[in-house]
Amino acid sequence: QVQLVESGGGLVQPGASLRLSCVALRTVFAVYDMGWYRQAPGKQRELVASIDRHRNTNYADSLKGRFTISRDNDKKTVYLRMNNLKPEDTAVYYCNAHLNDNYDFWGQGTQVTVSS
Repeated sequence: QVQLVESGGGLVQPGASLRLSCVALRTVFAVYDMGWYRQAPGKQRELVASIDRHRNTNYADSLKGRFTISRDNDKKTVYLRMNNLKPEDTAVYYCNAHLNDNYDFWGQGTQVTVSS
């Protein structure tokens, strides 16, 4: 069982930056495709960004240019750098590790609130 532990969320003002981290425990991290998703109140969970085992990245169109995903395989950690945060970025952010249908894991989520 893979355990994913997110951190780095919080309450920030519009225009601020945050870096989320997700560390994977008890797994061979490098083989997994990693992703960040978010879910705002009353909305479905949506993909924010993903990075595969070859470090190819993919972003939600609306977030390109503001968010950056990266990974450090030695630290078994995936990061999400979020710049120029907006109130509409307020959501719970979830980390996902995917190898195949039988090996697909989620973290517990970290709250990001953007408010003045």
